[in-house]
Amino acid sequence: MSDLPLLGSVDGSSRYDATSSRTSDDSLTLPRDDIDRPIVEKRLLRKLDLRVAFLVVVYIMNIMDRANIAAARLNGLEEDLGMTGNQFNTLTSVLYVGYLLMQAPSNMILHRMKRPSLYLSSCMMTWAAITMCMSAVPTYHAALILRFWLGFVEAAFFPGAIFLLSRWYKRNELGLRTALFYCGSSVSNAFGALIASGILGGLDGKLGFTAWRWLFFVEGALTIVVAVSAVWALPDFPSTPSVWLLPDEQTLAKRRMEEEIVAKIEHKEKSSGLLEALMDWRVIWLGVALHLMLSSMSFTMFFPTLSATMGYSATTSLLLCAPPWILGTATSFVVARHSDVTGDRFWHIVGPLLVAIAGFILAMSTMNTAVRYLSLFFMAQSSVAYVVALTWAMNTFSQSQSKRAAAIALINSLATSGFISSSYFWPSSWGPSYVNSYLICIFATVVSVAMLWVFRRHLSRCNEAAEAEEQVLGLPEGFRYLL
Repeated sequence: MSDLPLLGSVDGSSRYDATSSRTSDDSLTLPRDDIDRPIVEKRLLRKLDLRVAFLVVVYIMNIMDRANIAAARLNGLEEDLGMTGNQFNTLTSVLYVGYLLMQAPSNMILHRMKRPSLYLSSCMMTWAAITMCMSAVPTYHAALILRFWLGFVEAAFFPGAIFLLSRWYKRNELGLRTALFYCGSSVSNAFGALIASGILGGLDGKLGFTAWRWLFFVEGALTIVVAVSAVWALPDFPSTPSVWLLPDEQTLAKRRMEEEIVAKIEHKEKSSGLLEALMDWRVIWLGVALHLMLSSMSFTMFFPTLSATMGYSATTSLLLCAPPWILGTATSFVVARHSDVTGDRFWHIVGPLLVAIAGFILAMSTMNTAVRYLSLFFMAQSSVAYVVALTWAMNTFSQSQSKRAAAIALINSLATSGFISSSYFWPSSWGPSYVNSYLICIFATVVSVAMLWVFRRHLSRCNEAAEAEEQVLGLPEGFRYLL
């Protein structure tokens, strides 16, 4: 906690008694006259934020290698592999089957490693190699197998990155960094389309390969370059010596996490965090609400297809995908920051979702080119809502560190599973208007908002009960849920 003293007299606080032996053993005691904590902490956070910026770059490649199949569809993927019916939808959704299977086991592995930078960069190199192999697939079934393994390996990154952030940042610092990190998704949707348009427009037919095969090969090669850099750029845990930190910064990084442990001494855990999370109905409730939210955002996997319904060429359609996501990225920063400042979560989720519903209605009401393109800008705002919702979940389950970790993993798994079924919301037979698809997205969004409203009302009643109890017992103000 930021209000706990780093320096001070030896007997200044009994709250440290429970961990004094461990603190001494780990050499976490700082020279009181040599370190000015605010200055060192500011320097430490600045260095950490630069590492988070590189995490965003890795996340951009993560999304790009996952979503490039939509761009490949515009340039003959289905025809070359002899795909029919819903096979493209299956090719899209099978990635998330592997993704779901590996999230929890991967974080267990990561937790036991001293060098998470090596683990994450190795996973990155592996999924980059799989992406490059996609350029050589001869059949639909070969592509299906590779897509499954791509999701299986990619699953290590997002939950692993969130866990890594939680090992460096304190609770009151984590929300904004998580929001900034997740903005990589919107950036990837924007610049991924620009990169794809350049590759598809400039390399078609080169060396006898079609454009979509070059797309997988080039983007996979780019990911390998980033992965090699990630070995040195990604941070390890505070307990692992780091060449990019000065000794006083390294010691402070350890102490900050030690203070987080001290702040939780009074919370006695009677069971494992996983069991607590499974027995808390709010975890499942919030997971289902976010499942519906991501289902309504399934259009992101078909964004180039929706852009192509305006009648432009494949290259132009990909170029038109970028501006909506650039605006969505800018909006994410503004909304996430305002949500942190005001302490409000629910209305900062509902606002972007209402804008997205307006986009769905515009898209399904006309085939006018200008109006349909405007609708893409509105729909892209829905990603802002998920950023705030994920932060809300982290805030809600923050009293117990182990329960919080388990709750976030379960909620993210339930939410991500929304992409499996929603891949079938967009069959080619419903195009080019996709009225039925938009109606399903509107329904999923409305139900998600309703569930989040119930969740907010529950938290509000918990706050009211806590306030009443404090008044009766004459206690100081304690923990309050953000609404």
